[in-house]
Amino acid sequence: MNSTKAAANPSNQEEAKRNLVSISPFFIVKELKASIAYYVERLGFQLDFTGPADGPYYAGVSRDGIGIMLKAILPDVLPCPNHTRHEWARWDAYIYTLDPDALFDEFSQRGVSFVKQLSFIDDGLWGFELTDADGYVLAFFQLRNSNK
Repeated sequence: MNSTKAAANPSNQEEAKRNLVSISPFFIVKELKASIAYYVERLGFQLDFTGPADGPYYAGVSRDGIGIMLKAILPDVLPCPNHTRHEWARWDAYIYTLDPDALFDEFSQRGVSFVKQLSFIDDGLWGFELTDADGYVLAFFQLRNSNK
């Protein structure tokens, strides 16, 4: 069973065997404070940590059990989202969601700009795509039969 189907349909036996719980993409960002603000204010994430204390250049944000790491390296080391290197590889992270419709409505009310509106973003994937403050494309979706 692939990871998306497993996340959507966990069985008790599978849950008992699971050891891996989550993964957090690590995005290089231009300005740490601006990136944190976007995730907190626009996407409803919480700030989990920043570091180091004497001059933060990395942070972790999370929401509903998913996390994203953010790191500002040097002024000349800029974000490099996938779509800037390969048009056909537009997603930097995809996030399985139980209710993409409600999340789309929430994000719309928070003023998020979307790359793709709520629709079938790919065969059998109902959801939407957005870019964060640094141009990374996040796809939020659930598996859904397009014939319904």
